[in-house]
Amino acid sequence: MLRSSRALVALALATVYLVWSSTYLALHWVVEELPPMSAAGARFIGAGLVLLGFVRWRRGTLPTLRTAALSAPLGILVFAIGNGFVSIAQRTVTSGTAAVACAAMPCFAAAMQIAGGQRAQRRELLGIALGLAGVLVLNLDSLRGTFAWASVLLVLAPVGWALGSVLSKRHLSEDPLGAAAVQMVAGGVAALALGGLLGETWPATVSLRAGLAWAYLLVVGSLVAFSAYAYLLHHTRVGVATSYAFVNPVLALLLGGAFGGEVLGSTTIPAIVLVLGGLALVLTRPAVRVPEPVDAEPARPFGGNLTEAPLTRSGR
Repeated sequence: MLRSSRALVALALATVYLVWSSTYLALHWVVEELPPMSAAGARFIGAGLVLLGFVRWRRGTLPTLRTAALSAPLGILVFAIGNGFVSIAQRTVTSGTAAVACAAMPCFAAAMQIAGGQRAQRRELLGIALGLAGVLVLNLDSLRGTFAWASVLLVLAPVGWALGSVLSKRHLSEDPLGAAAVQMVAGGVAALALGGLLGETWPATVSLRAGLAWAYLLVVGSLVAFSAYAYLLHHTRVGVATSYAFVNPVLALLLGGAFGGEVLGSTTIPAIVLVLGGLALVLTRPAVRVPEPVDAEPARPFGGNLTEAPLTRSGR
């Protein structure tokens, strides 16, 4: 059972790392032609409805009213603010710059947990600081050219995502998949409403690239990757679940350079070293050495149980 859970964690991490790294470039192609908030809202509603159908088919029931009531406002934080604001900003900034801003999310999440009374390991905090330094170095030049309004959106986006993630882990551990589905629908409705208030309109025609990129974001980016993230959020430490924020900027920059025409700077290699060093600190924790009987369970790799969550159901 332990091996199975660790394998699922590894698979979910790989999915989030690879897929969400590619969504920045896909989102750049989408917002070149489609209204950012409205397009985001439409795909979140579509993905959420599909996920709700899957939950209904698998369990025979839909999420409870309590889960829906708690999930809806969190969906606004995660999807309308956390993703929608990035969509608007990416009409101005590069995909690499957006990835840098989103990499600040684990720092906000850690600060929120500390403010809520959660103990934080120095090793994990050091890893977060090191990883954030790496992604800042990675895109230092591009950050200097960011427009002021886009900078504000790129600060608010990870704050919204972090707050929604921390509250979701604390209050929705009994039904993570159903909660994720409700969050997508609620966040999508809010994003559509904001798009309407901003006066967004849909174009008469859309290129094949933009259409395929939107479909990729709906199926793979929203449905597959966010389901993997929801699993991580409720089966691992927050530092592990949010560690994708350190990997995504590196891969997003490489993808942007290879397929989006974004220029790779001279800081790429040292930044990658910093990011991977921070990731290693976040993903590992030192083992606590205690006397064990001869027939005890063999020592686990990575210095402990990766699937141990900091907030148990009997806690807050």
